[in-house]
Amino acid sequence: MALADTERGVSNCGDSVSPFSEIIELNVGGQVYVTRHKTLIAVPDSLLWNMFSKKSPKELARDSKGRFFLDRDGFLFRYILDYLRDLNLVLPDYFPEKSRLQREADFFQLRDLAKRLSPRVSKDNSISEEISQSDTEEGAQQCGSSSGMETLRTMSVSGAMRSPSLDSRKSGYITIGYRGSYTIGRDIQTDAKFRRVARITVCGKTSLAKEVFGDTLNESRDPDRPPERYTSRYYLKYNFLEQAFDKLTEVGFHMVACSSTGTCAYTSNDPNEDKIWTSYTEYVFCRE
Repeated sequence: MALADTERGVSNCGDSVSPFSEIIELNVGGQVYVTRHKTLIAVPDSLLWNMFSKKSPKELARDSKGRFFLDRDGFLFRYILDYLRDLNLVLPDYFPEKSRLQREADFFQLRDLAKRLSPRVSKDNSISEEISQSDTEEGAQQCGSSSGMETLRTMSVSGAMRSPSLDSRKSGYITIGYRGSYTIGRDIQTDAKFRRVARITVCGKTSLAKEVFGDTLNESRDPDRPPERYTSRYYLKYNFLEQAFDKLTEVGFHMVACSSTGTCAYTSNDPNEDKIWTSYTEYVFCRE
């Protein structure tokens, strides 16, 4: 027990003299997190350990509301914080940001986490995240030399025929929606004055949405949704429909349906004033 406490950097004596409060609010790249002080100092010699055990609160940057500020990826920090809570790494299925999370782990000086996230390289210099060389050797030893070699050959053939990246491409639907508006002047020849699309919404299974859009997907309205659950509350961090369509096409989706509705209103009670048209459009994409 004493060894575990030492590894986590937690001591009652240290907590009693700490200038930091037990509960700490963080602003990481615009995302707000609330956690315990002992969680932030769980890994000795890490960046957060140095910040919150070696420095005073006055030495750390704060935002306008007094929260400690870190100019890093706010989405990926949730996994950094999860790791600090129990020194264990659990990622969702079809997680496309592993290389970026490794970069965050390096920045926060979490060496063990960065090592777990680094891709494994086999003897032929090929990168694999599914099966390492040590795993296959263990399997050969347990099954015996002849049967073990046969197992390795079978695994090599099946691995060549079925790529992990292809296996992970599950079928499903994703719906892209946007609400737009534009103004038409009193003169019928006047060009329509278009307003920019305020937000592009994403509806579908969480794992598919994350696979397609990655870090461009804003999950703030429906955070921590399990991979196999559905949501209609995600939206994109950009407002170009063509960019969203390109992303979907790159991973094998194609459009199967679309629909649109529109309404018209006046800016005032004067019928001579410009008309404002508002529309809502949805595009349904499928991957079989």
